[in-house]
Amino acid sequence: MKVNFCFLFLFMLTFSAVAQQKNQSTFTNPILPSGADPWIIHKDGYYYYANASGNGLALRKTKNITDLRNAPVKKVWTAPATGLYSKNIWAPEIHFLQGKWYMYFAADDGRNDNHRMYVIENASKDPMQGEWIFKGQIKDASNKWAIDGSVFNHKGQLYMIWSGWEADKNGQQDIFIAKMKNPYTLTGPRVKISSPQFDWEKIGDLNDPVNPPHVNVNEGPEVLVHDNKLFLIFSASGCWTDHYTLGMLTASANADPMDQRSWKKHPRPVFSTSKENSVYAPGHNSFFKSPDGKEDWILYHANPAPGCGCGGKRSPRMQKFSWNKDGTPNFGIPVKEGTALPVPSGV
Repeated sequence: MKVNFCFLFLFMLTFSAVAQQKNQSTFTNPILPSGADPWIIHKDGYYYYANASGNGLALRKTKNITDLRNAPVKKVWTAPATGLYSKNIWAPEIHFLQGKWYMYFAADDGRNDNHRMYVIENASKDPMQGEWIFKGQIKDASNKWAIDGSVFNHKGQLYMIWSGWEADKNGQQDIFIAKMKNPYTLTGPRVKISSPQFDWEKIGDLNDPVNPPHVNVNEGPEVLVHDNKLFLIFSASGCWTDHYTLGMLTASANADPMDQRSWKKHPRPVFSTSKENSVYAPGHNSFFKSPDGKEDWILYHANPAPGCGCGGKRSPRMQKFSWNKDGTPNFGIPVKEGTALPVPSGV
């Protein structure tokens, strides 16, 4: 019955889309019928939305992110039929760095133990145009299992953060950081800055034969900068559970991001399942500004009902967030599907 319930909610999204079009000053979630690990960037008046598309990577381009379902979409890269990065393409992110576009993603050869991070490059002004060139694997010297790579610039230095294994076997996902020599090359050793330590980071089912046999999960790291602080927002626990949630690490902007002691973990989740709003397992987010730069927004995926797991029933949703008096982000609770929300300012 749970599976049917999930499909019923997905079917109802059609009516949500109609409601969205009736009033252009508001929108409703979700902004697409399905899609996990949503990533977005705003540049030169346009939003670019990246997602995995079967055996490749796709982009959408729009001036109005709330109308994403009507945005032009283009598959910009197709994986080879066989090889180390031919299968299970996960969590792409697009960044504009040093005058070029880069898309980071994880892939394997059909065996999860071989998941690693890769990058493609485009020198065109518009990432929907030009040629995307495969630059290769992006790795540190350990070359361990790695997914969910994200890049940020801090005081002129590029850093990559990702979710990885400390050893060669699946048992726990930690968050690592490394400096970058350029947008496609890491330099120096990786440093572990977060491991699951609280109960809310360790929820899963080791006896489930379908899902990966680990329960201690930190993944999907994203950096948010505000008031001289760095906030690293990450996803915790198994994505196949209803307890998938967002946690937070905080560091001073004056501290060394490569020093594990610089990062302090918030003892509680900062964004979680809302049973009352029927939003389950919210996670793997990104952040963006409104077109006029005055508002802060979070983009995340979530399920429409309990028991939907981490498959195709996850859909991208967005909502505005505020800041607490102590300078930390306040994401509130996930908004119920079909709730009319004001569009981002400047649309």
